[in-house]
Amino acid sequence: MSLRHVAVAALCGLVALLAACVSVPLPDPNNPGRELRQASDNADPERRAKLRLELAGLYFARGQTETALDEVRQALEARPDLPDAHSLRGLIYASLGDTARSEQSFKRALELNPRNADAMHNFGWVLCQQQRFDEADALFGRALAQPQYRDQMRTLLARGVCQARAGRWSDAERTLSRSYELDPANPVTAYNLSEVLLHRGELERARFYVARINGQAELSSAQTLWLAARIERRLGNLAGVQDFGRQLRDRFPQSAEALRYERGNFDD
Repeated sequence: MSLRHVAVAALCGLVALLAACVSVPLPDPNNPGRELRQASDNADPERRAKLRLELAGLYFARGQTETALDEVRQALEARPDLPDAHSLRGLIYASLGDTARSEQSFKRALELNPRNADAMHNFGWVLCQQQRFDEADALFGRALAQPQYRDQMRTLLARGVCQARAGRWSDAERTLSRSYELDPANPVTAYNLSEVLLHRGELERARFYVARINGQAELSSAQTLWLAARIERRLGNLAGVQDFGRQLRDRFPQSAEALRYERGNFDD
């Protein structure tokens, strides 16, 4: 299993960007690793390492971090020079708040494979969470520079979000616009681009991108409706604000966004 399916960049929610998500189905709902574990027990070291790494990704996706770490350990016992195992260990340690071990693991992954764009992406996102924005941006840039890198839109999205967090609104707009060009159906990109455009005062454009999400009920959320309400307020469209506020109350009455609307906290 490639780490791009496990990555912090991953993309499983409109706002909770790059959460630890895997696209591989669990082999057995009652015993998620049984089939893979049995296969690994009879495999050669190379195959055993990859199967253990896949198990680690599955457990990490379920939030079973200690078990995931143990599977990574077994993968590295079978093959100590497996870059993806070190990279996944970096993600797991980051989720546990162990900054030093996380960084050490990512650096080892990149020592073993200096062209590992997935490791660069994941390490960059971890550094972004630590507000080490310049270092994160440099790693995203290195990942994007790798020849034939197939997940450019994912890294552009992460880079744009990180640039926005750093207050680099112009850079964030440019980066997220490029990500949107490559993957216009991605609601996470549309949401974050709309948010950046709101900060830049590009209100009509901001309205356009969030409307692409809210036009599909299965994609809209409390966050997207609240963003739309904030945009309409900045545009002076009271009827639009009330419409999105009504949707917030009806569909997400317990959400933090509905509470902000009721209190009129549009600038929080």
